[in-house]
Amino acid sequence: MMIENLVIVESPAKAKTIERFLGKEFTVKSSFGHIRDLAKKDLGIDVGNDFQPNYVVPSDKKKIVRDLKEFASKSDMVWLASDEDREGEAIAWHLYEVLDLKPDKTRRIVFHEITRDAIINAIKNPRFINSDLVNAQQARRILDRLVGFELSPLLWKKIKPALSAGRVQSVTVKLVVEKEREIQKFKPESYFRVTAVFNVPGRDGKTHNLHAELSKRFKTLEETKTFLKKCMTSVYTVSKIEKKPAKKSPAPPFTTSTLQQEAGRKLGFSVSQTMTIAQRLYESGKITYMRTDSVNLSKLAMASAANEIKSNYGDKYLHTRAYKTKAKGAQEAHEAIRPTYLNQPEIQGNRSEQKLYELIWKRTVASQMADALMERTSVTIDISNTPEKFIATGEVLQFDGFLKLYMESTDEEADEEATGLLPPLKINDNLKNDRIEATQKFTVQPVRYSEASLVKKLEDLGIGRPSTYAPTISTIQQREYVVKEDRPGKQRNFIFILLKDREIITSEKTENYGYEKAKLFPTDLGFIVNDFLEQHFSNVMNYNFTASVEKQFDDIAEGNMDYPEMIRKFYEPFHRQIDETTRTSEKSRGERLLGKDPSTGKNVYVKIGRYGPVAQIGEADEEEKPRFASLLKGQSLESITLDEVLDLFKLPKTIGTYENQDVIIGIGRYGPYVRLGSKFFSLTKDDDPMSVKLDRAIELINAKRTREENKYIQTFEEEPELFIMNGRYGPYISYQKKNYRIPKKYNPSELSLDTCKEIIEKTKSKSGK
Repeated sequence: MMIENLVIVESPAKAKTIERFLGKEFTVKSSFGHIRDLAKKDLGIDVGNDFQPNYVVPSDKKKIVRDLKEFASKSDMVWLASDEDREGEAIAWHLYEVLDLKPDKTRRIVFHEITRDAIINAIKNPRFINSDLVNAQQARRILDRLVGFELSPLLWKKIKPALSAGRVQSVTVKLVVEKEREIQKFKPESYFRVTAVFNVPGRDGKTHNLHAELSKRFKTLEETKTFLKKCMTSVYTVSKIEKKPAKKSPAPPFTTSTLQQEAGRKLGFSVSQTMTIAQRLYESGKITYMRTDSVNLSKLAMASAANEIKSNYGDKYLHTRAYKTKAKGAQEAHEAIRPTYLNQPEIQGNRSEQKLYELIWKRTVASQMADALMERTSVTIDISNTPEKFIATGEVLQFDGFLKLYMESTDEEADEEATGLLPPLKINDNLKNDRIEATQKFTVQPVRYSEASLVKKLEDLGIGRPSTYAPTISTIQQREYVVKEDRPGKQRNFIFILLKDREIITSEKTENYGYEKAKLFPTDLGFIVNDFLEQHFSNVMNYNFTASVEKQFDDIAEGNMDYPEMIRKFYEPFHRQIDETTRTSEKSRGERLLGKDPSTGKNVYVKIGRYGPVAQIGEADEEEKPRFASLLKGQSLESITLDEVLDLFKLPKTIGTYENQDVIIGIGRYGPYVRLGSKFFSLTKDDDPMSVKLDRAIELINAKRTREENKYIQTFEEEPELFIMNGRYGPYISYQKKNYRIPKKYNPSELSLDTCKEIIEKTKSKSGK
């Protein structure tokens, strides 16, 4: 049976959506994305997303290609409809090559949104595969694989097995490492911030408070107290009142980078989670293409946004804007990320999809709304017997404009400046002081990267492209070079001084500081790999080099550079560098000498061991073997002290007895533990092995025993390999070392053997399909 038109796309979801908009003369099929994997074997070109040096093509992928070949051979015309970025162009080329398509029977179509109009327009305006875009993508893949394939085995030899390196991956780790070292070097300095409250009589007969801050900050307690003593007899006079109009403009529509940043800040999504959800929204026809560095909106989208604004908020809220992309070499889609239908502020879908869509909708519509208008007032208050001045500021929102719908978040901490309407004042008014407060403050250390702020930094430096941010940040975490985690804050004391009724009262208070939420921290392994690469491959680790490579990819995409020549110029000196480093460099373990053990006089080291960071007392070549102890979670080779290491060697230690056996606390390969006889019980992340008490250890022992006792809900004599068990995520069936979920309609304790077997068979048949 002949097929009039065959349309091939990457995913089943995209195929299903496109199929809705095309007539019966079109057959839509998916390559399931596997064609890229096949290209490596069939064409000798690696275009996969992961580091897979020993890839074997499964037989089901070969069947997909055979089926697509058969459909293509029966088709009058094949339409290659992969995504419109460089990777999509490369996929279209691989399809063309692997399926043996003919030029006269093949058309390339692109669209940045999956709507009827966009697809019909693409079919009316087809083109052939753009070889320059394919070459740019091939150059990226080949260069990145050359770097990865050559550097990774070197790291296996010089540091430890199973490590990896990459052109973009390694400089991303470098950013996180440099930030951490900047924080380690940071020394907080204290200062005193002085604020005052004045009583101002209002026109309504009531007394209003005017909050002001001193224009100067004092470095010492003595300076601060001297100033406050002067204030005891001061007269306060309004010397200047300034009123200035101000405005805030809306942020432009989303690019890939800004969507990842804002979804992280407002919704708490990781960059990979954001891109996964955005992919689903695109493939189901709800938003435009989600890998783009353009802020442009089509005229149709701007008109749709204008209609929404006028109907929901009125004409005065409309301010149509045409944004222009500032990013050099913007090479992805040609429009910002926006809803395909702006008259739909909400969609059907799971909660995450609804939240991300709502964010995109609000950002798009707000970008076409009027500025927010404000009036900012600044009042200067003179102090009669000292040159310092108090400044009071206020801000009044006169027209909310786009703020009625949406406000962009930032990574910066909110300042402490008071805003709002100030009480009525005139120049030369004398003010009555109610109180003056001086609070000891501390300079704030550099802020660690979140995933969102790291994406922004990569974009600012020109490292990577919209399609690479999410996989890069995921990879550095999977390789355990970087961890994303929360870390508790610390407590510190600060001095608080109050001047009220001509009396100065000094007190000491406590505050929490330094709490970290979802921030990126380099691991010891990340430090060591980064330092090794910086020492031997500073050219590859240079931010300008990575950005210049992106510029060369752009030149290739525009047809202005020959990509084999570009690869050759890089690879020949790089390969010589690899050979020389392999021959001449020492093994790196991140070893650090901390000092000597007071009891033995032997050297104390920390380094990376076979199973992670360890401390060592003694030398490997001495007659007496060295002693080792694992570092605790949260301890780092870079910052651990000699005293902290010596504490580790106090373990294992006996903290008491239980059931006539010693209760021992230690640290093993898998972390801190309690041992009772030959049984081991893990400490939780909140338990400090150095200070855990006997009562807590017994509690952990009994808790694990209770879990073990309740592990089996049912067993069956006639089927000894089948159990109904309690698991971490609820009851399940275990049969022949495989697990099967129990549907909610069943009570696990009442299940019969026959019902269990039915559930197992149904699960097998579903997975088979």
